[in-house]
Amino acid sequence: MIAGLPARLLVITDAWFPQVNGVVRTLSTVVELLRAGGDTVEVIGPDRFRSMPTPGYAEIRLALAPRRRLAQLVDEFAPDAVHIATEGPLGWAARAICRRRGWHFTTSFHTRFPEYLHARTRVPVGWSWAVMRRFHAASAATLVATPSLAAEMRGRRFTNLTPWSRGVDTRRFSPVTAPGQPGNPWAHLPQPVFLYAGRIAVEKNIAAFLSLDLPGSKAVVGDGPQRAALQARFPQAHFTGRLDNGHLAAAYAGADVFVFPSRTDTFGLVLLEALASGTPVAAFPVTGPLDVIGPAPEKVGALDEDLRAACLAALTADRVACRRHAERWSWEACAARFRDTMTPARH
Repeated sequence: MIAGLPARLLVITDAWFPQVNGVVRTLSTVVELLRAGGDTVEVIGPDRFRSMPTPGYAEIRLALAPRRRLAQLVDEFAPDAVHIATEGPLGWAARAICRRRGWHFTTSFHTRFPEYLHARTRVPVGWSWAVMRRFHAASAATLVATPSLAAEMRGRRFTNLTPWSRGVDTRRFSPVTAPGQPGNPWAHLPQPVFLYAGRIAVEKNIAAFLSLDLPGSKAVVGDGPQRAALQARFPQAHFTGRLDNGHLAAAYAGADVFVFPSRTDTFGLVLLEALASGTPVAAFPVTGPLDVIGPAPEKVGALDEDLRAACLAALTADRVACRRHAERWSWEACAARFRDTMTPARH
């Protein structure tokens, strides 16, 4: 643990702006709060390097041969502690640099790359999990978002796991639309409205939602490589593209149920954003929903292997209880926990 302030904290990540995803949102929020608390925090992402687009996912760029340049940047910053957030080219380069120098570092597990890679290329998941296990085995601690994910990873022989939950901005996401902000964007649609928001990609399993026989309307907020195909396949669904500046918050608050069809997410920040907006969640009983919806003392949604049944059951959830449940998650606590797990690079 890095005691006292200020400290020089280095975060190395293959997921960073201009990418829009849960990893970037988590890291950027935590970095902002740590800086506000007095730490000097440096983030090294792919934007500092020559890069190439990820095949099939052009908005995500991968750094090319980054080790020499990365070593220079690390030396210039002279960190007290190092956190490696991802298992991409920058993550592996940072791991090699730290190991060569005898530095301690922490890592975090954000994405089920074995399942994502298998969905796109059919590479056996066992091979990829072995690579992931080797990557994280060298860290002083691997930060994991949920208890169910930690249990699964222990079953896959990962070690040194430590909990690191997530947060939600309860001022930005609220059941009541603030004065001057957009109104309900779904008011003109047949009711009730079932909403998905997030990246539109094959691993998100959005077709499982759009294929359901549900009353009212289905809406999809976001963008990604599968958007055109899904729009063509499901012309009755309402696709808005990416929303921001209050429009996203209004989209959450105006929906009757938020549908989370993913079976592979490690947490799902959108779950908390929907709940903070007073919107109940329907999902499969898998990692993420089990950890966010499952332990709720009141009915804030429904989990079921029959996703249609979950959607219909969620219609009867208590929207006030949804908001109350979301308020249990704080970005401040998330940032404090992240800092507590960091270990001095040089012992």
